[in-house]
Amino acid sequence: MLSANLDQAPQAIAALEAVGYDAAFSAEINNDPFFPLILAAEHSKRIALTTSISVAFARNPMTMANLAWDLNQYARGRFTLGLGSQIKPHITRRFSMPWSRPAARMREFILAMQAIWTCWETGGELAFEGEFYQHTLMTPMFVPADATYGAPGVNLAAVGPLMSEVAGEVANGMIAHTFTTEKYLRQVTLPAVERGLATSGRSRSAFDISIPVMVVTGASEEVYTQSRSRVQGQLAFYASTPAYRPVLELHGWGDLQTEAHRLTRAGRWQDMGELISEDILHTFAIVSEDIDDVPALLTQRYGGLVDTWMCTVDTGDSGLQRKLIADIQHA
Repeated sequence: MLSANLDQAPQAIAALEAVGYDAAFSAEINNDPFFPLILAAEHSKRIALTTSISVAFARNPMTMANLAWDLNQYARGRFTLGLGSQIKPHITRRFSMPWSRPAARMREFILAMQAIWTCWETGGELAFEGEFYQHTLMTPMFVPADATYGAPGVNLAAVGPLMSEVAGEVANGMIAHTFTTEKYLRQVTLPAVERGLATSGRSRSAFDISIPVMVVTGASEEVYTQSRSRVQGQLAFYASTPAYRPVLELHGWGDLQTEAHRLTRAGRWQDMGELISEDILHTFAIVSEDIDDVPALLTQRYGGLVDTWMCTVDTGDSGLQRKLIADIQHA
């Protein structure tokens, strides 16, 4: 993950590229996700860039299409637009934007962007008329002058089967949520993606599935303990979200969502990690006191299921990080 601090972004991307990462991403959390990537594009040559994620429903297809197009030109074709829907309270109460039928709306959002990009690339008429979005005006003055690298790819973040199916139908790839298990991937996510791919007439080989796997490890006992505590807290936070309850229910842990949600409403954030048992921790996260074992454990659990691993491990040592990356790339 690229630093959200704009002053640090040039140095951060240079360091990530030097260590050997294939890509870097920025997230829409407490900053705009596109600004760091503009600086990253300027201060790098090889590394791919993506948002993971930018909130689609906080914008409209035209504004997002412009942002992504311009950034892809500036990055010389190295940018991929990672989109997510967020949840209803954030869209309606934080962004003051409309919310309804998120999977259907997201499908139309991506199709509308693609129609806009096709208009810019071909010079044809813009005539997108959907249920949620209508884009029917594009005069020459508003067509981007630079089309050297064309439109970026689009990856869609998904948890539920409906959004996963949308990803398979209209996106170039899917970003699985951190709060995902191997069982959920096999039984829910991948079948939904396959249904979407079948609708679009594409094969699985033409589609990228990435996942930010949570990893508990450390170069020392102290770092390992800190990593474990941090991941337990993160798992409990995700478990408190009603939208992620189906993942827990698949494993028979639905009551965890109820209890975690109760603690959030009581403001007892510091107590939430205690809800995460050994079984739950090992089901959601890769857990190893030896960093050298991480690549093999990742391959053992997710090999053949996903194509890209979004690194969540920071060893704090550039040499050790370089070795970890090389081992994962060759696993």
